[in-house]
Amino acid sequence: MLKVNNLQVYYGGIHALKGVSLEVNKGEIVTIIGSNGAGKSTLLNSVSGFLKYKEGEISYKGSKLGNNPSNIVRMGICHVPEGRLIFANLTVKDNLMMGAFLRSDKNGIKEDLEKVFILFPRLEERENQAAGTLSGGEQQMLAMGRGLMSNPEIMLLDEPSLGLAPILVNTVFDIIVDIRKMGKTILLVEQNAYKALSIADRAYVLEQGNITVSGWANEIAGNPKIQEAYLGTKK
Repeated sequence: MLKVNNLQVYYGGIHALKGVSLEVNKGEIVTIIGSNGAGKSTLLNSVSGFLKYKEGEISYKGSKLGNNPSNIVRMGICHVPEGRLIFANLTVKDNLMMGAFLRSDKNGIKEDLEKVFILFPRLEERENQAAGTLSGGEQQMLAMGRGLMSNPEIMLLDEPSLGLAPILVNTVFDIIVDIRKMGKTILLVEQNAYKALSIADRAYVLEQGNITVSGWANEIAGNPKIQEAYLGTKK
């Protein structure tokens, strides 16, 4: 479904991604784990068209992706960025509708809004409230709901649990599983490696711009070196 081949990305003289290759199949949850500065967000920003890459290729359902974020959204890819980036002065509902700004199917938009409110009932309770007054967990729900309003086939989720209380972290990961049950494919970047690996089908470990380990998520979670480096355990 989504394929990244030999991706090379630079920030000035910094070689951020050094020949990264990966693939995401329809219906999967694939996670990318790694430390700060490993290149995880750079990878997602390259897929969604926000960063231009120097070499390599990104393709989606057999077609090469360009660098136009709007076209990439139209193709069925949405990016829920790190930090949520909601419109604080707009209402919750207006934020959600911003996610559908490229759509013209009014009935479909209405149906998807109803689905978002079923998935996130707290957002419906606060639909006329300014988004900036929501809690951190509610803002993350809003960012994910806004992404769903573009009617994507694949969602790129960048650090959805960042800065949340432990009980809300569990809620967010439960929601990611529910989104997959809605027929969505998910590429998840997440520093909480334990939780990410617990819900993913497959995983990639990104270190200093290189994929160093890849495979089934449960096998990676059982790797002693990965446990020591990312899961806080040692065998």
